[in-house]
Amino acid sequence: MLIIDKNFKTSLSRDINDYPEGLVLVIDKPYRWTSADVIRKVKYAAIRHFQKKNLKVGHAGTLDPLATGVLIVCIGNACKNAEKLQASAKEYVAGVCFGATTPSYDLEKDVDRTFPLDGVSEESVRGVLPSFLGEQDQVAPLFSAKQVDGVRAYELARKLHRQGAALDEAAAELLRVNRITISGIELLGWCAGDAGDAVSEGAALVGSVCGSESGRASIGENGKASGASGRINVAELPQGCPIASIRVACSKGTYIRALARDLGERLNSGAFLSSLQRSASGVFRVENALSVEETIALLEA
Repeated sequence: MLIIDKNFKTSLSRDINDYPEGLVLVIDKPYRWTSADVIRKVKYAAIRHFQKKNLKVGHAGTLDPLATGVLIVCIGNACKNAEKLQASAKEYVAGVCFGATTPSYDLEKDVDRTFPLDGVSEESVRGVLPSFLGEQDQVAPLFSAKQVDGVRAYELARKLHRQGAALDEAAAELLRVNRITISGIELLGWCAGDAGDAVSEGAALVGSVCGSESGRASIGENGKASGASGRINVAELPQGCPIASIRVACSKGTYIRALARDLGERLNSGAFLSSLQRSASGVFRVENALSVEETIALLEA
């Protein structure tokens, strides 16, 4: 397979048969884009480039709309290896907001409950993180793409949410427990002040919980991330909640949103994701990933 990332310096042939094992593109998924949004954009450009209408294009591991980072896109015969690529270990940098929860465990839904912060501090978070290391069972968020009797879990979640059901209880009842492994976890930063000062417009935190510019999404004049899907909601961060930046190395199938939920519960509070970046998938790292714009430019050259 031909690997295409920032280290790829040559032009592409216009004959897909010159790549019998297919192409693997390492892309940094934009904030508020779905993984399917990226595939549609890349597939349109790839079909035009290779002049092949039935060209196969897919990805190896979905990222949530409010997450950024490594999305592996396969073209042509590389799609046959998508499952193998998806099975590789992952690394994430997560912003975890304490003192509140949302039904989706991230900012796609508004805060539904608030909690005391008596036991939450930089020291308590740092102290509890090692207890999450190793092999363990995890209940996925009900707002996820997992299948329940042939129906996507998020479709059931939306219905139950409208009915006012307790989604944590529903998830435990409806979803099969995943066996996951967390091989590394560490606190990278802590922002104890006003959560509203940590990020702007709901943009993702990366590396620094106190809002370094390098970690923010591209925000346009209309307040939306550039190229973002208009159907993706971004809720307001609650005021006064501390945010931790946490690096997690884990196995396939680990839900970092669920980890945030469990971390809040472990500290007798609540928590949800304020941001998420997939910093690595297998050997592919976000530092070497192409933007969507760079990918399209390569396919249009």
